[in-house]
Amino acid sequence: MSEMKLIELPLAGLFCLQHQVHEDPRGRFARLFCEGSLAAFGQPFHVRQINHSRTDEQGTVRGLHFQRAPQAEAKLISCLRGEVWDVAVDIRQDSPTYLHWHAEHLVAGDGRSLLLPPGFAHGFQALSADAELLYLHSADYAPEHEGGLRVSDPRLAISWPLPVTNLSARDALHPLVAEGFQGVRQ
Repeated sequence: MSEMKLIELPLAGLFCLQHQVHEDPRGRFARLFCEGSLAAFGQPFHVRQINHSRTDEQGTVRGLHFQRAPQAEAKLISCLRGEVWDVAVDIRQDSPTYLHWHAEHLVAGDGRSLLLPPGFAHGFQALSADAELLYLHSADYAPEHEGGLRVSDPRLAISWPLPVTNLSARDALHPLVAEGFQGVRQ
């Protein structure tokens, strides 16, 4: 069996990456990223930046964040501790699933990651206290190209599993889609 399996999700270009987890009396091992394997799957991904987040309180939401061209980025998200409700929103202007969202329940040690292509906004809700995520990005962070969507936007109608708490001031001020959001061009 390959070390990784790519599973197509309902939104075009969005995938769940299933890693083979090896366990023995010493513990566990899993390969979280392999550029060659992703390229062989037709999903080339070159890592430009790696970020790590820890979210202390259950119910906390971070997001929904994206970067516009020329700094549009793909992301590979893995849960290292706890569990999260990881959400991807298609914001590609010409996509048949424009403004549709999909969520995956990521649990530390389950061998699963979420692979988002450029043109998606990303956010998550901590379903446990002390949730940690590792993000691999295909582009450098560029504040002048960043954007965000409001997590409570009625047009998106994201079904967060817990009441939304601990939202940052910046994330709370992201615009509603109805306020002229145009999506992103690929």
